[in-house]
Amino acid sequence: MSPATGIASSARSAAWREAGEWFLRSGIQEPHGGLARYHRISEARNARASTEITGYGVSACLELHERTADPRYLGAARRAGDFLCRAWDERCGAMPFEWTPDGDPPERLTYFFDNGIIARALLRLWRATGEPRYRRAAELCAESMERDFVNSHDIHPVLELPSKQPLPRDGRWSRSSGCYQLKSALAWLEVAAGSGEQRLVALFDRACDFALGTHSSFLDAAPDDRARMDRLHAYCYFLEALLWRGDDVRARKALAEGIARAGAELRRIRPVFERSDVNAQLLRVRLWAHDLGLAPLDEAAAEEEARQALSFRMTDADPRLRGCFNFGAHEGRLSDYANPVSTAFCMQALAMWEEFTRGGLKTPVDRLI
Repeated sequence: MSPATGIASSARSAAWREAGEWFLRSGIQEPHGGLARYHRISEARNARASTEITGYGVSACLELHERTADPRYLGAARRAGDFLCRAWDERCGAMPFEWTPDGDPPERLTYFFDNGIIARALLRLWRATGEPRYRRAAELCAESMERDFVNSHDIHPVLELPSKQPLPRDGRWSRSSGCYQLKSALAWLEVAAGSGEQRLVALFDRACDFALGTHSSFLDAAPDDRARMDRLHAYCYFLEALLWRGDDVRARKALAEGIARAGAELRRIRPVFERSDVNAQLLRVRLWAHDLGLAPLDEAAAEEEARQALSFRMTDADPRLRGCFNFGAHEGRLSDYANPVSTAFCMQALAMWEEFTRGGLKTPVDRLI
């Protein structure tokens, strides 16, 4: 395995196009339509299907369909969307974290963050197809986010099923309430845009106030730099969501300061541990913030992040790997994980950087994967 190098336009274009083929041909999307959380390279096997990752897969395939008009991508997005509709647990009124053929995953959990990612993906699929079942499934997820997770002071990150009791929180960012949840709260805005329910807009505004009030300490909760890089990934979710609140002076300030802080932290920690998706997330935020007039673009930093994201592209002959983006590198050594979320983020970021360098960004912010 060796990462690609270089940042020529042809390399960028080839990278995101080959990433698309990886989604179609690698087997990361299982026959039932769901996507595996990752592919373990050393063992040549997929992890269990994840509803959240399947949601990202829906958005990635729709992005590829919009860029190429290739009907295979719309077909893959439909299969993934149908899987998510089936995965909804009617008895619990919840979207489970993982799915197994026998219906008995090792952990029976549901996450606030996952529900938002899934809802946004299904709404995008509904807009692409006009099929109402996708919109209804998205609304069910958004309703669960409000009904089951919101409490008097913050948002529960994860619940046990079927009881829906909050799981004890710990040091992991995904098991804690925090600013990163704002990206999933975007689902409330998107549902409200179609339904006119201002209550959902108010819920997003409340989540935004919480995020703006707590984000400055989010990275500092990490016990070491490896964990800090993981939290940097989550912190970029917060920055992404701030793009929807450009009319808020507090949000604009947090966005500009957050981009600078995230860029500095990424470069400081990179020699020890680097995640490919952090480069892609930060690049996307830079480009959209510049395009929306919210923050000036540091072109040299953006170019470096594009180059770093591209360096994680897998060029192996093995179709299970070729075209995907590796999860990350520990002290320069690539990880054992071919990751669909890393691939989706890097694919979109490189396509956007190619647009920018060819005359201007064309990807609207509402296409954020």
